[in-house]
Amino acid sequence: MKDQKNQTESSDGPSFLTTVFLSWFYTGKVPKAPGTMGSLATLPLIYLLHYVGINIYSLFTLIASLYIASVFVTQQVQEKYHLHDPQWIVIDEVIGMLITWAFVMNVEFNTLFLVFAVFRFFDIIKIWPASYFDKLHHGVGTITDDVVSALYAGIVVKIIIHFVG
Repeated sequence: MKDQKNQTESSDGPSFLTTVFLSWFYTGKVPKAPGTMGSLATLPLIYLLHYVGINIYSLFTLIASLYIASVFVTQQVQEKYHLHDPQWIVIDEVIGMLITWAFVMNVEFNTLFLVFAVFRFFDIIKIWPASYFDKLHHGVGTITDDVVSALYAGIVVKIIIHFVG
């Protein structure tokens, strides 16, 4: 009976906690534009981090921890369920938004709108090497393409804010 239960659990999909984490509280499960929803759903976290007064070093530690955990868990899910970068995994968008925001660490509406819009732009167009990582069939590729896109986005946001104000 125990073997039958394990077979049933593994064929149903990832565990609840894995799904909550990788889909960023199920925002990745929305039927339309899950990446956009995951990015938008990062804004409350950004507000919380700003409210508690997170510094750049703590933010970097959080991002690095999320990256390592995400790569590991994503790889396990992709291997176990024979998937390649499923749309419902949006933890990479969360990491990307945090990296983009790290360049400015400001929560004014205009700044957050710019962080969101520029990150989504770079995440969608995938300028090399993001396009390279996007093709990898591994957790590293699934997560790292958004990290690269976020670095581009962060630089562009920083430049725009510097010149526009």
